[in-house]
Amino acid sequence: MICYLKSHAAEVVRQLASQQEPMIITQNGGAKTVIQDVKSYE
Repeated sequence: MICYLKSHAAEVVRQLASQQEPMIITQNGGAKTVIQDVKSYE
């Protein structure tokens, strides 16, 4: 997922904003972090 995020950052940001759901970022098959849009964070 990290490689995908690097290549498609703008698309991921749009998806986060529209879905307002956190996204789990994986590395080597394991969950590493969670990102979410500001609106749902607040």
